[in-house]
Amino acid sequence: MLHFQTFIGGIFDTNAYLVQAPGGNILFDAPTGSSDWVRDLAVRPDLLLVTHGHIDHIDDAAKIKRIFKCPVAFHREGIPLITDPNFFKELGLFLETEPVQPDFLIEETPEIDFCGIPFRVLLVPGHCPGSLCFYSADHQLLFAGDVLFAGSIGRTDLPGGDHELLIRGIHEKILTLPDKTVVLPGHGPRTTIGDERRDNPFLR
Repeated sequence: MLHFQTFIGGIFDTNAYLVQAPGGNILFDAPTGSSDWVRDLAVRPDLLLVTHGHIDHIDDAAKIKRIFKCPVAFHREGIPLITDPNFFKELGLFLETEPVQPDFLIEETPEIDFCGIPFRVLLVPGHCPGSLCFYSADHQLLFAGDVLFAGSIGRTDLPGGDHELLIRGIHEKILTLPDKTVVLPGHGPRTTIGDERRDNPFLR
């Protein structure tokens, strides 16, 4: 299996994953404290992939880009959330984070190479506009962001949320993956596609 390390940071216990790929180190998401964690590991991230634009997943993104000269990438629908410092304030959410500009944008695609690993990129909105999941068929891993959790799904009551859209996306794009696929969610413990297909009460 692919070698990776997990960090849990911020007040929402948000997961970040640092993957040792053949062509460099990939960091999935950047919760509060992740920049110090990476620095303490004495590892340089070569790419930061953002699953979606909620503050708890991007709080250290600008810092990581600045310190490590690391390119940052996310979906185009995440641009307002991630690049506009007033976006959440205008929605009545008094949350602040340092904005960060993308070095490139990622679209849904059957295959794209990140640091020597081919990934299928799945666009699964409903929790947040522009929510991406990254699937490695070679390693049977899914970096799921806040789309799917162990026994749960992403909340849909925040601005831009859509419960029916999320459920449809999970059924059409996520539950079609092999049962043995390990799901690495944005919060909580890992799970598998098979376990969630059988037991997740939100997906029945």
